[in-house]
Amino acid sequence: MSKNLPPELRGKRFNSISDYLKEEFGKKTIKLAIDGGFTCPNRDGSKGSGGCTFCSDTGSGEFSSDIDDQIRLLSDKWPDAAYLAYFQNHTNTYAPVEELREKYYSILKDPRIKGLVIGTRPDCLGDEVLDLLSEINSTHFMWVELGLQTIHEKTAEKINRCYGLDEFDEAMNKLRSRGIRAVVHLILGLPGESHEMMLESVKYVASKPGLFGMKLHLMNLVKGSVLAAIDPGYVSFPDIQTYVELVVECLELIPPSVTIHRLTGDAPREILISPVWSFNKRTILNSINERLNLLDTWQGKKAEL
Repeated sequence: MSKNLPPELRGKRFNSISDYLKEEFGKKTIKLAIDGGFTCPNRDGSKGSGGCTFCSDTGSGEFSSDIDDQIRLLSDKWPDAAYLAYFQNHTNTYAPVEELREKYYSILKDPRIKGLVIGTRPDCLGDEVLDLLSEINSTHFMWVELGLQTIHEKTAEKINRCYGLDEFDEAMNKLRSRGIRAVVHLILGLPGESHEMMLESVKYVASKPGLFGMKLHLMNLVKGSVLAAIDPGYVSFPDIQTYVELVVECLELIPPSVTIHRLTGDAPREILISPVWSFNKRTILNSINERLNLLDTWQGKKAEL
């Protein structure tokens, strides 16, 4: 292991959220995926219809289920774990604020739940919603996840994102001003994006003041998505090695203080179309670690700090 690793990396090659949470709560901490029953403004017609072209008809919530069922399944392996409730699929701030209040606090009443993770869009963070999030953030552990996917407007139009980069910038500023942790999603391998375009998105997000975390998601083509209907033969990356090499480049550009929440993306085999190798999550993650060691590199080695 290199002697030049920044202290934020805790002696590892990248700053994983699992390590951060273990330090925060003193134990293994697990996110429980919850379906809050929300929709999106680019599904219900207010901004668009059909949703983002890469998104499944569940709003990418294939792994959400009942809290009790999830804890029951996990308790044998981690009997003393802490849990965060993760409002995952669709847009989880897209509802009247009183409905949001009821749903958030009904989950927080469960003594097993130590905090909230709320997945949303930058254009669904009005002042009333932000007031509610600030209120919760003052008494509970929380972060908000923004699905940006790319900084490139042409790609955003192709994937039917239905909001602009300026709205993302504004949302990040508002979250930072209120002291709310922000995690940003990027998708690697979107149709039409070059290697350099993906690195540009990483650089842009990584430079945001107050950024708490990042998710790098492998572009999976799944059944039920618009993209599968219009381009059923699309493959984001030809093989694991090509993807792994890109991820390592991305990590080098991200400051070591930023927590890493995802380095790949897995979809249930029954809906996965491509890449066919993407369900080998453990192989992908092991290969990323192997390459980091091989190159003696780490998160933030080439970041503009």
